[in-house]
Amino acid sequence: MHARRSLAAVLAVGSLLLATACAGSDLSDDTASEGDTTPAAGADQGPVRISGQSFPEAALVAAMYDELLTDAGYQTDVKLVDTRDAYMATFPQSIDVVPEYVGGIVNFLNAKKNGADAEPFTAGDGAELADQGKSLLDEAGISLLDTSPATDTNAFFVTQEYSDSEGVTTLSDLAGKSVTLAAAPDCEGRLDCEGGLTDEYGIDVTKVLPLGYASDQTYQSVIDGESELGETSTTDGTLASQGLVVLEDDKQIQPAQNLVPAVSTAFLDAHPDVADVLNSLMAALTTEKLTELNASVSVDREKPEDVAHQFLVDAGLL
Repeated sequence: MHARRSLAAVLAVGSLLLATACAGSDLSDDTASEGDTTPAAGADQGPVRISGQSFPEAALVAAMYDELLTDAGYQTDVKLVDTRDAYMATFPQSIDVVPEYVGGIVNFLNAKKNGADAEPFTAGDGAELADQGKSLLDEAGISLLDTSPATDTNAFFVTQEYSDSEGVTTLSDLAGKSVTLAAAPDCEGRLDCEGGLTDEYGIDVTKVLPLGYASDQTYQSVIDGESELGETSTTDGTLASQGLVVLEDDKQIQPAQNLVPAVSTAFLDAHPDVADVLNSLMAALTTEKLTELNASVSVDREKPEDVAHQFLVDAGLL
């Protein structure tokens, strides 16, 4: 997935809660048993640096990471940026944890090592795709935790009026047509974006306007007729209310994009408890729930932090 906003977003750093010791506790109660790597409740776990992309869904999931890791005793520092390229330039060297999408990060590493024209990994199952990219991940010093059943792939939309007048309901229906595409800044040439639309679907993409991934500017460009086609996600809950409709990816050029925590392997080795914290979140999320939460942010204009907190409470994770 890709950045939605043109300005980097920085989420609030969570405050660290220190638990007071119970009066009269025996020394043995405060000492972890031999071989037990689980930290005591409220223990100071030190800093954790979280980054990722700044579009609403990524900001929402990052807010969940922030609150859960703060609750687990970490001092969080969250900095979100526009594109995957921006944070991958320093991950994992100066970043510890990133909310990711399995197909996105595996194919980013594949293209980085083997070139932009490298054959992409296209497995439709997130766990299988993670296995296919394991050697690339290992080489990069990155570990993927459990993939979530929640998945969110790139999608492309037109106005309902255009769909009706042109008889277009699938991307294949655009074969041979000339279109302007409003999309993420890094869309041009990517096999899951402009490159795939051109090479796999035979669409004549005459121009890519770098207006953002599922951004207000991208929506408006399509609504105003400046662009015929816009880029969004399959969990976008705002389209129907704007008179927009997703075209079916009938050739299935999008790889599995299950949500997954990407963690610096070195950081994970030093803090194995992070896996339990974030894996519990992954298990609790579903595609339906993610779509609902996205609508709360994008349609109802609730703050990602507030939506994240309520979900964590309702799911029993806090």
